[in-house]
Amino acid sequence: MWRVLPPNTEFDFFVIQVPKAPFGVSWYQGDIETNAHGRGHERFVGRFSIETFAVALGSAPAPVVFNNGPFPDASLNPPFNPIQMYHLGLWFGSPQAAQAAGCPGNVTPFNGDHNAGIQVLNTSNFPDDFGPLRQVNP
Repeated sequence: MWRVLPPNTEFDFFVIQVPKAPFGVSWYQGDIETNAHGRGHERFVGRFSIETFAVALGSAPAPVVFNNGPFPDASLNPPFNPIQMYHLGLWFGSPQAAQAAGCPGNVTPFNGDHNAGIQVLNTSNFPDDFGPLRQVNP
């Protein structure tokens, strides 16, 4: 049975370290907006494979652009060794959109303004250390 998302709703798509909270290292990949039938799609161009990773060899100043709300920008990144990222997650674009779909109105940092709704889909049907991107050869 095919299930659809709420119609005419914006979602934020992320590459994430693990599929469920606390998600680990995550990066914004793009938006997906559903049509009147609750179906949406988008093409994301990038390198998604077993080599998908993030790294911060040292600390560096970071721009503080979004400083209001519960998730203000950090002004300095923490250093970390390479971390492979093999999972995907989709969040409501706003808490209001989540509530309109009958979900909790929690605020999360998973959009450009750091005021997204809750996670609606993820790749948790794969093990935490073996998400679907790990199976893609470069």
